[in-house]
Amino acid sequence: MKIAFAGTPEFAAVALRAILAAGFEVPLVLTQPDRPAGRGMQLQPSAVKQVALEHGIAVDQPEKLRTSEQQAALAACGADVLVVAAYGLILPQAVLDLPRLGCLNIHGSLLPRWRGAAPIHRAIEAGDTETGITIMQMEAGLDTGPMLLKRAVPILPADTTASLHDTLAALGGEMIVEALRALAQGPLPATIQPEEGVTYAHKIDKAESQFDFRQSAEVLARKLRAFDPFPGGAANIAGTTLKLWAGEATTGAGEPGTVLAADAAGVVVACGAGALRLTVLQKPGSKRLPAGDFLRGFALTAGARFDLPA
Repeated sequence: MKIAFAGTPEFAAVALRAILAAGFEVPLVLTQPDRPAGRGMQLQPSAVKQVALEHGIAVDQPEKLRTSEQQAALAACGADVLVVAAYGLILPQAVLDLPRLGCLNIHGSLLPRWRGAAPIHRAIEAGDTETGITIMQMEAGLDTGPMLLKRAVPILPADTTASLHDTLAALGGEMIVEALRALAQGPLPATIQPEEGVTYAHKIDKAESQFDFRQSAEVLARKLRAFDPFPGGAANIAGTTLKLWAGEATTGAGEPGTVLAADAAGVVVACGAGALRLTVLQKPGSKRLPAGDFLRGFALTAGARFDLPA
């Protein structure tokens, strides 16, 4: 089979590498246009584009896929299947209809839970104990298509979005190869998604990073894990916005936002229920630091108060 591939970030690049390693022919890769990144804001190719170029695969980077001109490269490549992973564009029905065997999506959740853009972040933030990968046959709705393969993994207590991303990316690569090999032998059994249990993983908004210590310590600890590596937590104290990267719920009580202790073990902040021990922090213009190192460059003592959002 000829496999066209559409994806953009590292999650998708892992799957593309797996497809290539399995020996499938990939005549075309679709990915987002190069974007400015880094200190110099130079245009940078996506992780998927880099893999394609390394393997001499043709790359197409349309802004949208709405017109016949934007769809032309895919239509011309003769793909039997289009595999989609974290591409970032909605595929219109005309695109879904192009490949002979349709379009398969690698989705980072156990559908129908966490349809949408940020399933890994939202699963951790919600306190889910497991997540997984679903390989689905794509249709016009947002992650609504029939499920072909589904496999669960536990969400470990220390998992961040970064660590869980890597686990799921590797699993997604394994499962899409399994699905493609099976599809080469004939149609795969499909399971219609149930109507019960549908949740939506809305895209992470940077504004969500602002911490409100009136929330419980458990909720804020999950946010720290969910928002690593992006966008991190943020809290204002003494006119300075600090980035918060790691911590844990602990015992303690006080007016929400009050620093209860600050030493090498962490900065303990009173919350609406319990207290949050911050163990990795960052001040403007610096890098992430363990609490002890951070405190040598930024004075914080018991009794100081973090601002609470209005």
